[in-house]
Amino acid sequence: MWRELAPVGRHEGTGGYRRFAWTAADTECRAWFERQARGRGLDVEVDRNGNQWAWLGDPALGDAVVAGSHLDSVPDGGAFDGPLGVVSAFAALDELRARGARLDRPLGIVNFGDEEGARFGLACVGSRLAAGQLTPAAAHRLTDADGITLPQAMAAAGHDPDAIGADRERLDRIGAFVELHVEQGRALDLSGDPVGVASAIWPHGRWRFDFRGEANHAGTTRLADRRDPMLPYAESVLAARREARLAGAVATFGKIAVEPNGVNAVPSLVRGWLDSRAADQATLDTVVGGVERAAREYADAHGVDLDVVRESFTPVVEFDDALRDELARVLGRDTGLTVPVLGTGAGHDAGILSAALPTAMLFVRNPTGVSHSPAESATEDDCVAGVLALADVLEGLARK
Repeated sequence: MWRELAPVGRHEGTGGYRRFAWTAADTECRAWFERQARGRGLDVEVDRNGNQWAWLGDPALGDAVVAGSHLDSVPDGGAFDGPLGVVSAFAALDELRARGARLDRPLGIVNFGDEEGARFGLACVGSRLAAGQLTPAAAHRLTDADGITLPQAMAAAGHDPDAIGADRERLDRIGAFVELHVEQGRALDLSGDPVGVASAIWPHGRWRFDFRGEANHAGTTRLADRRDPMLPYAESVLAARREARLAGAVATFGKIAVEPNGVNAVPSLVRGWLDSRAADQATLDTVVGGVERAAREYADAHGVDLDVVRESFTPVVEFDDALRDELARVLGRDTGLTVPVLGTGAGHDAGILSAALPTAMLFVRNPTGVSHSPAESATEDDCVAGVLALADVLEGLARK
């Protein structure tokens, strides 16, 4: 499975993946999912929001157990973020069948659409729509860098954009969702454990900072006469690092757009996107508030206007206590060892769905800790350990 999926959407120059929602690479990934599912005799369906589901048993019976993740990527992302969860779900099913395991509840495998938000700027679009956390009207306003709207992209890929929306009936059929994911950090590497259980997802969001100045000639405009928005933007980047360090949080300006974007022109507009995450809401508010105050001071000093817009936000997610404890119990049953329980600053579909149904996450060790990069990695032994752990969990949950 891994070898067949690996070439899809990989850029020859960078070695990273560019599997963006509703593109040709995304279509190839979806075809791969359907082949894997039908090859195992599973029933395949695509829901109103473009999420793919593969079923062993009838989900209409309710109390289903579901595993999976996503197949899309960030720009030049790694191979493991998302796909490891989907591949491992199919492999766990293979393991359960090899064991002759008795499954009393329907078992599902899911590929959620547009989890990374790389194309339209909002993460977890597929799961947000299903959970009712993103309205169809708001989704229809999403636009990519080329001016293509989400409805246009969906229609071009053969999906009806007018059908999108909350899917309460489908989610009500699910008794538990377990998402396996490569760890995006080094906690497991430092503890020496191949697999861990998630406790919570930090609150996090994305804010757009629009610095508006005045375009002018780079060679003839005196420094004293300039209203250069690049200067307060640059100072705001440093402020984000400072505020995050002081608060024990993280803050990153990772994307920028400049107009008119000429080498010999003073910019008229610098638009930067801030991503910030913290262990609790109060700390996150402190960091973002500090960055915004500093940005406004810098903008005023340079005669530049500033607008700040919160484009997305996810509050702290505490995973279902009973389900998390059950995962830890199952994984420690044969060894008697305590399974590491980890918090994470990364958002996931399991976090979005946690408000609608019991969800949990398994992490597989990442020896470098690097993620959202071609350097993202996991050893084959640890991936196998993840599959076996997921199989144990699914077997335990699917037996009455």
